[in-house]
Amino acid sequence: MNKTILTDCHKRIAPFIHNTPVLKSTLINERLGCKVFFKCENFQRAGAYKIRGATNAILNLGDAQRRNGVVTHSSGNFAQAVSLASRSLGVPAHIVMPTTAPKVKKEGVVAYGGQIYECEPTVEARQAMADKIAAETGAVFLHPSNDLNVIIGQGTAALELLAEQPDLNFIFCPVGGGGLIAGSSLSAKYFGKDCKVVGGEPFEADDAYRSLISGKIEGNETVNTIADGLRTTLGDINFPIIKKNVSKIVRVTEEEIIVAMRLVWERMKIIIEPSSAVTLAALIRDCQEIPSDYQNKKVGIIISGGNVDLNQLPF
Repeated sequence: MNKTILTDCHKRIAPFIHNTPVLKSTLINERLGCKVFFKCENFQRAGAYKIRGATNAILNLGDAQRRNGVVTHSSGNFAQAVSLASRSLGVPAHIVMPTTAPKVKKEGVVAYGGQIYECEPTVEARQAMADKIAAETGAVFLHPSNDLNVIIGQGTAALELLAEQPDLNFIFCPVGGGGLIAGSSLSAKYFGKDCKVVGGEPFEADDAYRSLISGKIEGNETVNTIADGLRTTLGDINFPIIKKNVSKIVRVTEEEIIVAMRLVWERMKIIIEPSSAVTLAALIRDCQEIPSDYQNKKVGIIISGGNVDLNQLPF
C-alpha cells in the first residue's frame, strides 16, 4: 500500500462523485477551544460518502463481471451508493436490506434503480441472502466495508480534506463496519503531517472500541443505537489497518449523539444523520475529558451522511 493507490483511486472515481465542501462553525470552535473543519459528505451523491467506495469497487471489476451485476447488503447508505454507482456504470444492482432499515434509505435505493431483497436484521441473515443471490445470478458480492477497493475509495474523503487543510492534527470518523475509518487512516498516514485518526462509536454498538483493546475482532453485544449506520462489525481486511493506524476510539451515549446532531442542525444549518453526529459527539466528549489535547489544534470531522427520515427525528 502506498499513496499512489489513493491518488489513482481519486482520479478514477472523480467523474462520478462530488468533491464535497469543508465547513466551519465559529460557535463550535469557541465552545471546544479548537478549530474544527467539517468534511460534509452529507452533500455527496446519494447523500453519503459510500458512493466513493462503491464506485471504485465497481470500476475495478472486469466487463464480464459487470454484466452479471453486483450484490451487497446494507442498512441504507451503501445500498443507495451501490444502486447509484451501478446505474451510472450500467451495472445491475441487487440490494439486501434488513427489515429495520429506514424507509428513506429504501426509497433511495428504489429511486436509484436497485432491486431490494428484505431480510431479518442480523449479520448472518444479510450475508446468507447475499450469497444466495450471488449464486443464482452470478453477481459479484461487494462488502460495504471489508473490501480493499471499497476502503481505498472511502479514504478519498479524508484525502480531499487534507488537500484543503494539510496541517490537521486530528481527523475524527464514525466507526461502523470500519471501511471509512480504515480508508481515512491511510489518507492521514500518507497525506497528513502527524495527523492522528480518532474513531467515534456509540456505547450501544462499541465492538471497535473493544476490538482495539483486545487486539481481535469483537462482536456487538447490543445494537440499540439511533446511529443505524454503525450497527455493523469490523472485518478481517479493515481491522488490521485500523489497529495499525487509528489512535483510539471514543464512545458516546445516545443522548450525546442527539445533542451533537441538533447542534449541527441548529448552528450550521445542515442536515446530518445520527451516525454522522457520533463524530462531533466524540470530539465534544474528548475535549471535555482531556482539553489540553485539543487546545488551539486543528481537527477534521468526517460528516459521513445526511440521509434522515424526517418523520423519525429524535428532537
